[in-house]
Amino acid sequence: MDETIHDRPPPDTGETPPIDQGVHPRENGEDFVRLLIQHEPQVRAFLRSLLPSWNDVDDVIQEASLVAWRKFDEFEQGTAFGGWFLTIARYQALNHRRRIQKSPQVFNDELWELIASESYEHQSRSNAIDYRQAVDRCIRKLSPQRQDILLRVHSPGAVMREIAAHSGKTESAFYKLVQRLRAAIAECVAKAIAAEGV
Repeated sequence: MDETIHDRPPPDTGETPPIDQGVHPRENGEDFVRLLIQHEPQVRAFLRSLLPSWNDVDDVIQEASLVAWRKFDEFEQGTAFGGWFLTIARYQALNHRRRIQKSPQVFNDELWELIASESYEHQSRSNAIDYRQAVDRCIRKLSPQRQDILLRVHSPGAVMREIAAHSGKTESAFYKLVQRLRAAIAECVAKAIAAEGV
């Protein structure tokens, strides 16, 4: 037979074919959203120490969330999501700061790096604390409608303007509502952690 090895079909190795890049390997985004909500208060506090306003923090959180979602298949389950997301947020904050570097409110590079380094070390130590149960309890205290708002706002690629329009509220009113919900969750978690003596 004049068959060459190049004409033969590749052997069946039993390996799963590569996943299409258009489909995320983790179909269920609820795990990602839960982790994001659990660790956002820490990351927002970290970012606020580096950026001139809460609006800048919101922008960076959205950018970092998208990056984290795209890279979520690289995250090793069982490791510290907070530290992983914090690293992403830190680099997004640096990029954001460079875009607005003409603002007189923005720190110079040397000062920014100093604060970022110190804040990062502090937040990394804080990530050793498990906030999962406290956050879950606090989220469950919200009405189903409020829980749905939080999940939608923190979903990958979420656009506040579109969610506000869908809810029948102005963007400004919806933004204030989301801020109140975030503050309520953060306060609830802080009280729960303090009560447990963590």
